[in-house]
Amino acid sequence: MSNLVVRKRLTFLFFLAIFLFFLLICRLFWLQLVRGGELEKSAWENRVREIVVEAKRGDICDRNGKTLVTSVSCDSVAAIPAQVADPVATARKLVPLLGMDQEKLCRLLTKKQSFVWLKRKVDFTTAQKIRSLRLRGIELIEESRRQYNCGSLAAHVLGFVGVDNQGLTGVEKSAEKFLVGVPGKIVVEQDATGRNIPAALHRLYPPRPGNRVLLTIDETIQYFVERELDKIVATYNPAAAAIIVMDPKTGEILALGNRPTFDPANWQQAPQSVWDRNPAIWQLYEPGSTFKIVTAAAALSEGVVGPASRFYCPGFVQVADRHIRCWKDGGHGSEFFMEVVQNSCNPGFVQVGLALGKKKFYDYVRAFGFGEPTGIDLPGEARGILIPEDRVTNLNIATMSIGQSIAVTPIQLITAAAVVANGGELVRPHILRAVVTPDGKRVKK
Repeated sequence: MSNLVVRKRLTFLFFLAIFLFFLLICRLFWLQLVRGGELEKSAWENRVREIVVEAKRGDICDRNGKTLVTSVSCDSVAAIPAQVADPVATARKLVPLLGMDQEKLCRLLTKKQSFVWLKRKVDFTTAQKIRSLRLRGIELIEESRRQYNCGSLAAHVLGFVGVDNQGLTGVEKSAEKFLVGVPGKIVVEQDATGRNIPAALHRLYPPRPGNRVLLTIDETIQYFVERELDKIVATYNPAAAAIIVMDPKTGEILALGNRPTFDPANWQQAPQSVWDRNPAIWQLYEPGSTFKIVTAAAALSEGVVGPASRFYCPGFVQVADRHIRCWKDGGHGSEFFMEVVQNSCNPGFVQVGLALGKKKFYDYVRAFGFGEPTGIDLPGEARGILIPEDRVTNLNIATMSIGQSIAVTPIQLITAAAVVANGGELVRPHILRAVVTPDGKRVKK
């Protein structure tokens, strides 16, 4: 072989080596600078596991500090599929304890995920039995569940939470931002088999518990309300009933109860129609004679009538093509306005409403809060039904004067009654009284 051929081959190998080295440099550049962050993150995720530590949800207390709702520890069953050596055998052992279908359980145990829930918030006995099996890849994670200390007391006020402790109804929902804490986490470094590496990275970021929420509710008054509701149901068997106790000066709700009711700890066992609405703030009905306080207050304030103004009730009053009857056969005859009020005389109130006129009557109806939500700090409030003023007729005014042709909620009616009781101020009814941090500091009042 000539020297020329040797030199050519060496030259070729030299440039080939340079080219390959250049490709290697480019590859290193690509991996280090372009994909470096992505690969570093992937490597971190492969060897480091983050275990979320649930924050304790805040307590709900009555106005005197009595704990109505708290959180207690419980266990949830989870799996790390990569660590489960025999999914079929593992599933077979868990089926009788979890009450799940074996095929579904096998699918969960073989999922291409680093972590899967099998069953949330199992009872103490079940957790102990699973723990005693010492199944590889199966873990019991400590969580918390809500405990309602007084059973169904104030159920529609308190509400309930879902499986992840998120508020779904009542105060649990409306005060969610105060009750929910900040989750913590445990960061541990593991080997290729998923075992924790001794003396390696192990860091705890503690959770921050939620705030304690104080309600305006008084547990004792609430108890009496619940008792009276049970008596009403036993005596009259109504389709529904509601009682609200409110401080007319402040708007604080001291008690609020409904029938039918439910147990917040087992809300799934009640019909949806019972737990998904709060009738005291949602159910619409014609208020009837209880609405006459609005008509009377408006007429007296406007000087349309005085206590000694005289009326005559023949037993009915004719408005347009309708006979509006008095509850008393033959009527009340001649009577002063205060007697009209005492007798709850329909013809007398119809005359008062018509004397007020459409504009003034509607001004007072709105001033008493009807036709709009009261703004109570509970979810699901209805606004009521009020005929648009531009479509109202004299017959509508006549029937509205006695509490017909208008639909209101119980909370609207008691708020309107409070206007008369407190001297003329429309207060906003409310349930939340204060929010207290875990260290005792009041952050909201």
